[in-house]
Amino acid sequence: MAWRRRRSTRSPFPRRIGAGSREASEKPEVQPAASRRGLLSLRSLAGQVFWLQVAVVLLLSAAAATALVLQAHRDSESKARHQSLGVTEGFAQAPGVAAALESPDPTAVLQPAALRVMERTGVAYVAVFDADGVRVAHTEPGRIGVRLEVPEVLRQQLLQGESVTATVSATAGRSIVSSTPVFAPDGRFVGVVVAGITTDRVGDNVDRQLPLMLGGAAAALALAAGGTALVSRRLQHQTHDLGPAEMTRMYEHHDAVLHAVREGVLIIGADGRLLLANDEARRLLDLPPDNEQSAVQDLPVDPSLAALLASDRVADDEVHPAGDRLLAVNKRTTAPYGGPGGSVVTLRDTTELRALAGHAEVARERLRLLYDAGVRVGTTLDVRRTAEELAGVAVPAFADIATVELLDPVLRGEEPTGTALRRTALHGAPDDHPLRPVGEPFDRAPGTPVAAAVEDGRAVVHTDLAAADGRGHDPEHARRLAASGLHSVVTVPLQAGGVVLGLATFWRGRDAEPFDDEDRVVAEELVARAALSVDNARRYTREHTLAVTLQRSLLPRGLPDQDALEVAYRYLPAQAGVGGDWFDVIPLPGARVALIVGDVVGHGLHAAATMGRLRTAAHNFSALDLPPDELIGHLDDVVARIDQDQDKDDTAAQVTGATCMYAIYDSVIGRITLARAGHPGPAIVQPDGTVVFPDIPGSPPLGLAGNEPIEATELDLPEGSQLVLFTDGLVEHRGSDIDAGFERLRAALAAGGAGRTPEQTCTAVMDAMLPERPSDDIALLVARPRLLPPDHVATWEAASDPQEVARVRTACTATLQAWGLDEIAFDTELILSELITNAIRYAAQPIRVRLLHNDILTCEVSDGSSTSPHLRRAATTDEGGRGLFLVAQFADRWGTRYTARGKVIWAEQALHPERRHDDIDPDALLAQWDEDL
Repeated sequence: MAWRRRRSTRSPFPRRIGAGSREASEKPEVQPAASRRGLLSLRSLAGQVFWLQVAVVLLLSAAAATALVLQAHRDSESKARHQSLGVTEGFAQAPGVAAALESPDPTAVLQPAALRVMERTGVAYVAVFDADGVRVAHTEPGRIGVRLEVPEVLRQQLLQGESVTATVSATAGRSIVSSTPVFAPDGRFVGVVVAGITTDRVGDNVDRQLPLMLGGAAAALALAAGGTALVSRRLQHQTHDLGPAEMTRMYEHHDAVLHAVREGVLIIGADGRLLLANDEARRLLDLPPDNEQSAVQDLPVDPSLAALLASDRVADDEVHPAGDRLLAVNKRTTAPYGGPGGSVVTLRDTTELRALAGHAEVARERLRLLYDAGVRVGTTLDVRRTAEELAGVAVPAFADIATVELLDPVLRGEEPTGTALRRTALHGAPDDHPLRPVGEPFDRAPGTPVAAAVEDGRAVVHTDLAAADGRGHDPEHARRLAASGLHSVVTVPLQAGGVVLGLATFWRGRDAEPFDDEDRVVAEELVARAALSVDNARRYTREHTLAVTLQRSLLPRGLPDQDALEVAYRYLPAQAGVGGDWFDVIPLPGARVALIVGDVVGHGLHAAATMGRLRTAAHNFSALDLPPDELIGHLDDVVARIDQDQDKDDTAAQVTGATCMYAIYDSVIGRITLARAGHPGPAIVQPDGTVVFPDIPGSPPLGLAGNEPIEATELDLPEGSQLVLFTDGLVEHRGSDIDAGFERLRAALAAGGAGRTPEQTCTAVMDAMLPERPSDDIALLVARPRLLPPDHVATWEAASDPQEVARVRTACTATLQAWGLDEIAFDTELILSELITNAIRYAAQPIRVRLLHNDILTCEVSDGSSTSPHLRRAATTDEGGRGLFLVAQFADRWGTRYTARGKVIWAEQALHPERRHDDIDPDALLAQWDEDL
């Protein structure tokens, strides 16, 4: 800019303007008297400013004093209203006032009180009227007994319980009168309390303070005049005694030069604030008119330009964006040229660079879109969620509406086969859009963009849906799309490993530019990145489905038939991956049933497989009829052996522990025996609805117990109670305290009490306890105990005498006849005869015989010996050894279980047997047993 580079040798202004001129340095000092005359003269700019500021200060002082006086009077009236109203309300609500108004002589009680209130509060008077308007108390006794006519409006307000305040003019001056009704305890209106106060009493303090306020205003005027004089003197010094005409001429030249040039000019101070901007700079930068003295960082400009303006560096033709323009920016500091610290910035519009800037911005937006897609797409391993993320990242940065269609097998996690597409995601569409909703099948008929994209494996662009080549096989649907404002579409196949998984379609409406070839390339890149995430989610879904299928195949398909417990269960696998939780209900002989709940630490296929092994082992050990503590000990050995068999280098396959709770319920005596290893204890809902968590001694988790003893606990379960067994996933969640989980479980169980069925209890507990995204498997088992009726149990003691066999056999036959089981009496006699005979011959006392009648008939013979008989096939020449063989033939099941004082040999028979033993003579067989004894 020539005007900035050239320096004129002459100046239209006096040389005394320049701070560095020789005339200014040689000018003699101004005499004090002359300085004062210049300061007070109206001819100088300093004098004009001085007298103008003095006049403004005088006006402001007068206005302030007037406002103070008026405000003081208003405050006095407001204070009087509050004071009178407070007196009446306090008097009316005082204890005994209502009773005094209904007494035979209210004046005797209320008159002294009215005088005391007037003396203490400073009101002008206090009066009390009864319900008929007769004055019964007044600070002037001469007015007592006078009836006062009350206006109807005022009376209605008082009857409604409202206090009324009014301003009246009296001989004593302007007064504020307040009236408050008095009501009896039963709500009857019994009188009114009236108090008045003159505003002069309240305003006395204000009048006394008025001289002080006026004196303060005068002092403020003097201080303001002194300050004004100092400001004017400083102005006189800074203007170098220039007159108004000289300064006007100087600024006219300044404005003419500054605003006439066609380059933007910004002057920035040393503190980083904008001091001046010419018209061209405001136009180029779209600056508001009131932005001077603003920090350059706060200007509405591009951040890169704002950073340059705020920095101290010099710039030569740097290109910066400003809205839809590109500006060439030059920046120089003013300090080397004799001016104050700061900088001057010039701006020039570079029209020839606009096209290049447009391409750069488009490229930057596309890079940002691809970056956002890499960050936002594929955050989960869910196929549908990944499709929704792809549609969401494209709107509105790339398209107005985005849809994603996937093959049906892909949604199920299977290999992509077939041609059936289903709309999986739809984003950005208004409510009245003509597109098919999510979940509906999607047509890929020949001639459509969908079919073309699948066949070519590349994106297909239609810039005009209204054209003939964009209608495909359904012109009517294309017309509806065009009528909705959608004019351009690009369809891109989702491919992973050369296999099409689905399609992504992007739509643009009326206000957007149609898609072009560059947009097609961007869409292909965007979809290619998302396709990898979709394929990963599909593969995870497949693996997760396989793991869940394996886990469910290892869990019980249903509950076995048994009469000892009414059982319901719930099992919920974790969303993050299958785990190793399991449960079982195992019927046991002797009207007993076993309940087991366990949890293998970890997730995945290995945890599920280990769970299956432990469940099988538990079944096998329960078939041996082991007590809970012994069974838990055997499971501990199984887990330890599993760890020993694993590859030591394969840390993922090693079992770091498992927990288990095993319980056996005996419906004959209503007692349950429990043992646990590292597992949460049970909850019991008592018949009265209270919930308790019994203290069951625990041992370390399976595989970690070593040689530590495992202790079993016996509990009585009354009828009407409920036993709740569960895994830790029910009460322990990520970020939640396990104690809080137990309290939530207690509340959920107590809410319905013991009156609910186990099925209802399971539903209520899962509704109350289930987290939004379970991080661990949840197994829940709820059992309601049943007691075998006493008349279905028969017990006999047998001495070690062969004659006892016939006696007990006869008693059992009579019992079976009473139970209506004559058709199995023969089989039962044979079984009992063999078992009792063996007990008398080989066992020790006490010998006890018990029959249990429920859905089957159970024969039990217990003795004090720990030796167990073994079934064998006797040789032809053997005289014995065929008894247990016959028992096995006549009984459906038989076996032995050990107790703390011996053993029990049991045999079970169906109540309605299908087979008959017509070839056996029962009398001969029984006689043979008696003879053998």
